[in-house]
Amino acid sequence: MKVLIVLTSHDQLGDTGRKTGFWLEELAAPYYVFKDAGYEITLASPKGGQPPLDPKSAEPDFQTDATRRFDADTEAGRALANTVKLADVSEEDFDTVFYPGGHGPLWDLAESADSCALIESFLAANKPVALVCHAPGVLRHVKTPDGRPLVEGKQVTGFTNTEEEGVGLTEVVPFLVEDELKALGGIYSSGPDWGSYVLEDGLLITGQNPASSAAAAQRLVARGLHAQKMD
Repeated sequence: MKVLIVLTSHDQLGDTGRKTGFWLEELAAPYYVFKDAGYEITLASPKGGQPPLDPKSAEPDFQTDATRRFDADTEAGRALANTVKLADVSEEDFDTVFYPGGHGPLWDLAESADSCALIESFLAANKPVALVCHAPGVLRHVKTPDGRPLVEGKQVTGFTNTEEEGVGLTEVVPFLVEDELKALGGIYSSGPDWGSYVLEDGLLITGQNPASSAAAAQRLVARGLHAQKMD
C-alpha cells in the first residue's frame, strides 16, 4: 500500500511576525502508523523540499513517543527534507492520502487548486482521504462531481473554535475551521477539546486535533486492510 502525506509550505502566522507550518505530532504519529503497517510513504508539499515546522510543536510540552522517534529517524528526516512538489504527484500512484494540520494549511493548501484537484481525484477513484486538525479547512474549495461543496451533508470534524481560542489565534487565522465546515453545509461535531475525535463519512475521514492524528491514520489502514480482503 502507498500513502501520500501532504504538508504545508506556509511559514508565516498571519502578520504577527511569528512562524508557523505543519504540526510535528500530526506528521509523526500517522507516519509510524503507516510505516509500521508496511506502507510506502511519500511526502509532498506545495513548494517541495523542506516544509516548515511550526516551532511551537517542537517544544518539550508537545513531544510524544512518535515525535521523538521521528526526530531520531534519519530516513524520515531525509524524506521530510525532500518532499515532492504537490503539482507533480498523481492520485494514480497512491492508495490513499493524509493531510496533517498545523496552521500553515489554512493559508496555502486551503487555496491550492492542485490540492483541490488531488482530493477530488482520490475520491473519484474511490480512495479514502483523511485530514486532521486544521487540515479539514483544506476542503473549503473541494467540490463533488456536481459542483457542490464536498463536505455538504457529510459528518465532519476539525479544530474547534474553542481550541483556536485556547491557542489565542482566533483573530489571526484567515478562517475558523469549525465555522467554515458548518458554512459549507457540513454536519460538524466535536469531542472534548484536545481529546481524540475522528469521524468517517464515506471516503472522508476527519480528525479534530493533534490527539486525533494516529486514530485517523489507523482508520485509513483499516480501510486498506478491508480493501485487500475484498480483492
